[in-house]
This record gives sequence, structure tokens and C-alpha cells, in this order.
Amino acid sequence: MDITFIRHGHGEHLMDYPNQLICLHPGLTELGKSQVIALRKQVVVAPEDVILVSPTKRTIETALLLVPNTNLTFSPLVGPRMFPQNPESVPFVCDQIYSKEELSHKYPGIRMVELGLDCWEESINQMDACRFKILAEQLLEWCRQQSGNTFIISHDGTISNYRMLLGEKGITKSDFLGEAGQYTIRNF
Repeated sequence: MDITFIRHGHGEHLMDYPNQLICLHPGLTELGKSQVIALRKQVVVAPEDVILVSPTKRTIETALLLVPNTNLTFSPLVGPRMFPQNPESVPFVCDQIYSKEELSHKYPGIRMVELGLDCWEESINQMDACRFKILAEQLLEWCRQQSGNTFIISHDGTISNYRMLLGEKGITKSDFLGEAGQYTIRNF
């Protein structure tokens, strides 16, 4: 079973960086949409595969362009997370996730990974490393229990945090996937 991390395409919050980081729920730009459409040629999703999406507008738009007509599953455990982690930093407005209620209203009938935890209120963005590790390991175990491969559509910082949790050493910002990039871990 493989896990593939996909970074969302170019977002509106990057149009006038860093001034647009105060934008709530930024979507994809036209450039971002074309990046994701180009990525579609490389991503093959089988019916049994799981598409796990960060509950942000730009990742949802990425997922819907990348794998149209596929059931999506949402989890705040793949929402935005700073990298490197600094609990003293204030999260950007652009990284605020949709609430469960907002998602249910916008996308009726969606699946959400709960894992018996209420992590929708507590952002993983500033969560301490120990708590993040516990929750992230539970999510990875959930992924392993699925019948197919898992595709996680998320953010550079979050993807880097998961790659480290999965055993990669020495990851820096230079290892970020960049817009509409993908990274697969085989037999995770």
C-alpha cells in the first residue's frame, strides 16, 4: 500500500505575498488550476483508493480538479501545519480550516475522519509536537487499514511534518514539494 502526498496548486494567498496571508479561505488561482490539471496526467486513482483532503478551499479545489467524481474524505489532521514548527508563531488567516458544519453545508454527504477525537476545534498548526505525533500516527494507521492506496492533498508544511514522522531525516524547506507537486512513499 502506498501513500502519496500532493501539494495544492498555486493559491490566491500567494498572489501578493506576504500581504495576502490575511485572506480567509483562499482558493486556487488560474495558474494553480492549470498546475493541477497538468498533474492529473500523472495521478492514477483506483476506485478503492482513499482521497484524504485538508479542509481548506485550495486543497478541496485541487482535489476536485485532480480526481473529479471521486468521494473525498476530510480531516483536520492533514490541515495546514507550520514547518519548522514554532508554537510561538501566530497562524496565518489563510490557513484557517473549514469547520465540520461549513464542510457539511458546502459538500453534503462527505466523509470525515473522526478517529474518536475532536481535533476540528484545535488546529494542528500550533499543536505541540508530541500531541501531533500521537494524532498523526493514528491517522496513518487509519490509512493503512484502508483497502487501497491513500492520496493526501495538503500543504507543504504538513507534508514535511508527515514525511519526518514516517522516518525521513534532515528535511528542510528546500524539500517542499511546491505547487501541485507529489511525493509517494511505497509500502508505507
